[in-house]
Amino acid sequence: MLFRATLLACLTPLAAMAEVHEVKMLNRNDTGPMVYEPEYLVIAPGNSVKFLATDPGHNAATIAGMIPGEGKKFIGKINEEIEVKLDDAGTWGIKCSPHYTMGMVMLVQVGDTPATEADLPADLPDAVRQRMTEILARHAAAE
Repeated sequence: MLFRATLLACLTPLAAMAEVHEVKMLNRNDTGPMVYEPEYLVIAPGNSVKFLATDPGHNAATIAGMIPGEGKKFIGKINEEIEVKLDDAGTWGIKCSPHYTMGMVMLVQVGDTPATEADLPADLPDAVRQRMTEILARHAAAE
């Protein structure tokens, strides 16, 4: 019994260290229309992302083919905030369901390996591929 209490006391601070990162869902910013801000996010495995309903008409959902490891898909409701915990390392593709074909997407890097064009599925719509390529270029230039 003492062992369990000691183990629990040691593990509790680890759970408290997980961070929550906020992402705004916007109609427009300086990179263009229908965007997430930030458009590229780097987090540690086990951290959470909270998508803020900043402007109306948006949601956050995973993109098929861009969910690493054993990660689970998620689909937020329109005009509602959603917080998701991302445990699996890799590149997560996130979309706004109603504005996906307009290129409203973002990338979440979970862990230490940066996203590259090789992480992009071949079947992405043209506007999505273009936006993701621009996101990758801006991220590479900022490093």
